Amino acid sequence: MSEVQITGVGKRFGAVEVLRDIDLHIRDGEFVALVGPSGCGKSTLLRIIAGLEDQSCGDVAINDRNVNKLTPKDRDIAMVFQSYALYPHKNVFENIAFTLRMRGLPKSEINEKVRAAAGSLNLTSYLDRKPSQLSGGQRQRVAMGRALVRSPRVFLFDEPLSNLDAKLRVEMRTEIRRMHQDLNATSIYVTHDQVEAMTMADRIVVLHDGRIIQTGEPMELYDRPATRFVASFVGSPQMNLFEASSISGRHGSDLTTAGQTVRIPGLRAPEQRRIIWGIRPDDIALGAPGIGILDGRVEVVERTGGETLVFVDAAVGPFCVRTPSRTQIRVGEAVSISFEKEHVHLFDGMTDRRISPLRGA
Repeated sequence: MSEVQITGVGKRFGAVEVLRDIDLHIRDGEFVALVGPSGCGKSTLLRIIAGLEDQSCGDVAINDRNVNKLTPKDRDIAMVFQSYALYPHKNVFENIAFTLRMRGLPKSEINEKVRAAAGSLNLTSYLDRKPSQLSGGQRQRVAMGRALVRSPRVFLFDEPLSNLDAKLRVEMRTEIRRMHQDLNATSIYVTHDQVEAMTMADRIVVLHDGRIIQTGEPMELYDRPATRFVASFVGSPQMNLFEASSISGRHGSDLTTAGQTVRIPGLRAPEQRRIIWGIRPDDIALGAPGIGILDGRVEVVERTGGETLVFVDAAVGPFCVRTPSRTQIRVGEAVSISFEKEHVHLFDGMTDRRISPLRGA
């Protein structure tokens, strides 16, 4: 068993409170991503789990054992940092073997463990090279190998891919996830890149201003964000969001946005209430003017190969729409925007919390 239980953890740096009332249970064998903008406290929380930072209050337990007083080396964890932290004068074999030698393991066992880790990370042919002779992705795999040979209870990753180019990040995402599946290890992964979190994690923990805002499976957060912040943070491109007041009509709700009335057939939003309504780019269809919910004009077309993002200027504000890659829409073209009521997200304009459409929607 390799469970991590965080209870009531808080952290202050002087008068600045960077973590508040953190309660989190990470199950055995689970891959959990901590995400949020810079300064939200995700790396501080990871360092507290690792024992590199002392919490101001609360408890951290690994396998039901309180580790508050234990040093990092006694917590049976392994950490992979943003910086590779390799010894430049040692070759790949010696970098991976370093912690095993510090433990005093027999040479035969060290050799077996290092070569097994190198094989799983495609590093066998690089064991005699120095870090300066490796690419960024290879150096990160060496850092992962050094963690892997320790056979820890918990793996901790602190933005390990942020220094890599886009192609290497995709490759290393696959490497890390494959390693996790092969080992069935408990992994905690810090990133500001929500795409990394969505593609790798079993569960995502969203932090903002030192608090946990929402925890759930990737598609749960995508389909039912608990707050306006989660709605804008999870998903790329982000959700289209608009401020409005609501007036319910016979056939749906009239949302007054930027002085314009938007009628969404079948939607029953709370009456006379300041709300935020949103729609994801995936859930919008474009058509001929006059046949949709809103009309607008195409301002920008971004072709990425696998898909095309179309940015439409409408009376209520700009919309981003995800379309098939070979769409024939052009800049300056007049279009209509259509979507179904089931795909509309509503948030309270005062609290930013999610609200549900009224019954009968």
